[in-house]
Amino acid sequence: MNIAICDDDRKTCAFLEEKVRTIYQNAFIKSFYDADTLWRAAKKEPKRAPDILLLDIQMNCMNGMELARNLRGIGWQTVLIFITAYADYVFEAFDVGAFHYLVKPVSDKKLAEVLHKAEDLLTQEKHEIKYADMDFDNTTDARRIAVKNAGVHTSVKVSDIVYAEVFNRKVALHTTTQSIEYYGKLKDLEDELGADFYRPHRSYLINLKYVIKYDSSVIFLQGGQVMMAKRNYAGFVKAYMAYIKRTVTGTE
Repeated sequence: MNIAICDDDRKTCAFLEEKVRTIYQNAFIKSFYDADTLWRAAKKEPKRAPDILLLDIQMNCMNGMELARNLRGIGWQTVLIFITAYADYVFEAFDVGAFHYLVKPVSDKKLAEVLHKAEDLLTQEKHEIKYADMDFDNTTDARRIAVKNAGVHTSVKVSDIVYAEVFNRKVALHTTTQSIEYYGKLKDLEDELGADFYRPHRSYLINLKYVIKYDSSVIFLQGGQVMMAKRNYAGFVKAYMAYIKRTVTGTE
C-alpha cells in the first residue's frame, strides 16, 4: 500500500502518519507539506501515483482542490480522501472524483473505516473480485416499508434497499440480503422512500448510500450496476452531492 499525505501543517501530517501506520504497518507513507511540492513530484513522475492520497484543502499557494484537478488532469486515478477543517467544499470535492470527505477533527474509528473501504475499492478495481460496501451514512435508518406479494406481507428495512427496478408491471426490490418482487409502480416507491433515493433511469431507483462509482451511462452499486439516462446525469450528481453533504455535515 502506497499512501501520500498532503497538508501544510506538519503536526497534522505527523498525526496522520501515526494513525495510518497503526492501520497499515507495512505501508509506504510519504508526506508533502504543501501542494506545490506534491504537484512538482507528480509532474516529474506522473505514473507513480499513490494508491491513496489524504489531502487538505486550505493551503498556501495552490490549494488542495486545485491540486486535485491538476492530478486528475495528468491521469492520477489515486483514491482521493479530503481531510479538512472546512465542510464548504464538499460539492467541489466530488466534482474531482473524491472518494470521501472527512471534516477535522477525524476520529480514529472513522479514519480506519474510510481507509479500509478505500482498500476494498482498490482490491475490487485491481482484481475485480467484488464491490465494496460503501456505507457512509452516519445514522441508523430503522424505517421500514411493507410490500405484498401473493398474499405474503414482507417488512423491508429502507436502509437495506440497494436499488429497485421495474419490469412487466412488477417492482423488484434488491436489498443487501434478498430480492423481493411485487406488483406496483416505481413512482409510488420513489415518493415513499424520499431524498436518499434517486431515479437515474425510468427503470431503476437507487439508494445513494450504496453508490460506489459512476459515469454518465452507468452507476456501480454494491453487488450490481444500473443504467444512467444521459438526461438524468446532472440531476443525479446534484442529488448525490446533496446526500454526501448530509452524511458529512448533517445539513443540506
